[in-house]
Amino acid sequence: MQYCVALFYSLVFNFSYCSDNNNNQSLISTKAISHINDSGTTIYSRFNPPEGFKRKELAIQSFAYYLQHLPLKSSGTLVKYYNGEIKPDYAYLAVVDMDISNKNLQQCADAVMRLRGEYLYKIKAYDQISFMLTNGFKMDYSEWIKGNRLVVQGNHTSWKKLAKPGNTYKDFLNYMDIVFMYAGTISLSKSLQHKSSQQITIGDVFVVGGSPGHAVIVIDMAENDLGEKMFLLAQSYMPAQEIQVLKNLNDNSLNPWYSNKFIDELSTPEWTFYPNQLMTW
Repeated sequence: MQYCVALFYSLVFNFSYCSDNNNNQSLISTKAISHINDSGTTIYSRFNPPEGFKRKELAIQSFAYYLQHLPLKSSGTLVKYYNGEIKPDYAYLAVVDMDISNKNLQQCADAVMRLRGEYLYKIKAYDQISFMLTNGFKMDYSEWIKGNRLVVQGNHTSWKKLAKPGNTYKDFLNYMDIVFMYAGTISLSKSLQHKSSQQITIGDVFVVGGSPGHAVIVIDMAENDLGEKMFLLAQSYMPAQEIQVLKNLNDNSLNPWYSNKFIDELSTPEWTFYPNQLMTW
């Protein structure tokens, strides 16, 4: 989990966290009517590609299809923090319909890992659910299913049989909570592979590993005949909050879409990324 203040566990894992540097907060209207269908209930049906751009057909069992068809809460719904408080809508246009716990756990990198884990759990690829912790330990869900639980002794991390075997959705969510506690932007950036922004695709992640650090994930994309790509981004932030579809505050004519033709930087409402910070699974 990404922390603002170093907690006890930082002595063991050197946690990274997301900084709340809202240097791009803008109160200007960013709703591009032609790009938004208020009655749409998924990413795919809520957001229309810019003129001249089309979505490619995706395999139904793919991670890209899963993200493109994430369910959304009704138009106008505001993001809730883990404690029930409301986040103003300066940064986002929609809220992903996915529950979060009442613990301050699911922050930026955690949301990226949550989406990846949810997808793999949905397609029953349980042996592929695995996340690196900040100390480098590989936390496999296949071990959790057996009833093994994480044991931390100083800088040493290991499994120990402490529970009955189980693979319910509640078991999965409990596993993800532990991942959120001991993983973050540092471990996420170390476990992914760099790629060119010109080759960007759905499921890729812009990530800065550090303290502070941040991560956002590409959840949809469309292309034109010239090969230019437009993409949508989603994030959580700090404190822990629901996953949200980001606005593009820099180009109201494209909002909420972003172009992969950016050269020097990709400015999102709460973080600025650079081309070499795009990574993939």
